[in-house]
Amino acid sequence: MTDWKRAAIVALGGCAAFAAILASSSPAAAAEVLDGAKLPWLLGLPFVGILMSIALGPLFVKEWWHVHYAKAAAFWAFLALAGLVAVKGFDATAAAFVHNMALEYAPFILMLLALFTAAGGIAITGSLNATPLVNGAILAFGAGIASVIGTTGASMILIRPLIRANASRRFNAHVVVFFIFLVSNIGGALSPLGDPPLFLGFLHGVDFFWTTQKLWPETLFAVAVLLALFLLIDAYYFKREGRSGASGPIIPLRVKGLVNVALIGVVVASIAASGLWRPDVSFDLYGTKIELQNLVREAVMIGVALASLALTNRASRAENGFDWEPIREVAYLFAGIFTCIIPVMAMLKAGKDGPFAFVIGLLEHADGSPNNPVYFWTTGLLSSFLDNAPTYLVFFELAGGEAAKLMGPLADTLAAISLGAVFMGANSYIGNAPNFMVYAIARDAGVKMPGFFRYMLWSGAILLPLFAAITWLFM
Repeated sequence: MTDWKRAAIVALGGCAAFAAILASSSPAAAAEVLDGAKLPWLLGLPFVGILMSIALGPLFVKEWWHVHYAKAAAFWAFLALAGLVAVKGFDATAAAFVHNMALEYAPFILMLLALFTAAGGIAITGSLNATPLVNGAILAFGAGIASVIGTTGASMILIRPLIRANASRRFNAHVVVFFIFLVSNIGGALSPLGDPPLFLGFLHGVDFFWTTQKLWPETLFAVAVLLALFLLIDAYYFKREGRSGASGPIIPLRVKGLVNVALIGVVVASIAASGLWRPDVSFDLYGTKIELQNLVREAVMIGVALASLALTNRASRAENGFDWEPIREVAYLFAGIFTCIIPVMAMLKAGKDGPFAFVIGLLEHADGSPNNPVYFWTTGLLSSFLDNAPTYLVFFELAGGEAAKLMGPLADTLAAISLGAVFMGANSYIGNAPNFMVYAIARDAGVKMPGFFRYMLWSGAILLPLFAAITWLFM
């Protein structure tokens, strides 16, 4: 059975299951809001557990982890749900779970699936001599297109050619680390299409071009500093390898699977359209309102993935080294993360009445005005370990939740929240969806990627001083 037929069966089965659940749910089973102020902090431990498993599993039980990571994710998710059932009961837990999976996880993983499948069908063949200037040009190009086709789309298109170009180099992990910094995160700060947090802002009333107009100075500064630093580091390693210039035959670059470029355009258009087209039609799924425009968007994502598999030559995918394991790993692990995060996000939303009251209290000056540097760092540091999209939304609401006001007199506060969510998603492998996917692809390709904590040593040494400079210069 071909890949696209197998995927079609899975997709149709999923749609049938979704329809069955939709039909069996009743508006009477309305979601009971989880009051984070009344949740014990112990319910946050499964979230800590799954993060530590992701960090330590590949380090201490590498062989077991790569076979059984899905079981580990399921274990922590079960503990989180069991704890919520014990405290809030089955109905409230089921409603919260459905809400998170339907409105957060499903759009997240289906967008990744569509972009991963389409980008995986674009095979760039030929040779590039991975000099510092060539690597820097690829990173600059990736950062430039990330706000147009999204950090996930840009990452999936460019990571494999970049890895192949650097395959002969003895030191190449730092190239992928800077790729995650620039292409998978910071480059996506200039439009709602670039990164999921900004897309949520767009859906909540932030003008499409507001991010471009407001965030370009900080983004340009961050990209320029990181590119300059990368060139210095890459030049050092290049010289250390005993290289002085380009080597090897030059084979002209050739791009195969161009139909997938159009399919990525369909993904981008569907995301934009879902924020503009509001038919005011919705369905109730165990107390969660599923809006028609979002349902159509998810159907388009599935359609794009199936179309890519049907229209792309299998030889091109094989030539590209395409494999399903990275998206499979992301799907399982983030299903666990999105489940374990449910009580943590409820506690954050409780604001000053919740367990995180001390942190929330720091968001305001004594006179009640917003403390923008604290918004930047708090949003950012939480986005480093929580999913940055719901984290952005929490602080968007804590800042007032009114788009018109946040684009006007509180524009600097919204900028701080936006920059924190997008920029600091680069601080860890789980801060933003493409990070872990790029890590998995690079690891499977033989790149000796740093583990969870070693990566954070890189990000801490390079990014935290950069973010401190941005705070001082722009806030």
